[in-house]
Amino acid sequence: MEVKRCVKESFCVIGKEGSTKDGEGFIQRLWEEANACFGEVAHLARKDENGNIAGIWGAMSDFSRSFKPWGNRFTEGLYLAGIEAADGAEAPRGWVKWIIPGYEYVYVKCTEDNLFEKMLKYLEEQGLTLAGAVHDFNCPAENGQGYMFFPVRRL
Repeated sequence: MEVKRCVKESFCVIGKEGSTKDGEGFIQRLWEEANACFGEVAHLARKDENGNIAGIWGAMSDFSRSFKPWGNRFTEGLYLAGIEAADGAEAPRGWVKWIIPGYEYVYVKCTEDNLFEKMLKYLEEQGLTLAGAVHDFNCPAENGQGYMFFPVRRL
């Protein structure tokens, strides 16, 4: 597991929102809905220097919408399945817009099982604590390679 660090300024995600209160499998259902309706928001996507969509995010927040980690031992919270959108983009009807605060992150490529638990242990060993909710990131420029982003300092 190769852990890297980065700083990411505040950014916008437009997607389909759900919560752990929606029951088992709610994240998969959100992605299915977002993917089925992607054409409604594709024009809002932020692009990288090569014209690729900048990012596909599984953004998370506690129920207060303050982007704190999920509650009750990371089992309760909100999830937004969406795209990184251009600054100032407005969510169409049926979509939700979140402005994710800027953070310093430690992040890791999703290549092994139990990654979340391993990263929590890593943070503890490094004397780091979560400064916000963990986010899933899929990189279109890397054929959808998945990453987990762990915020360790709010900007």
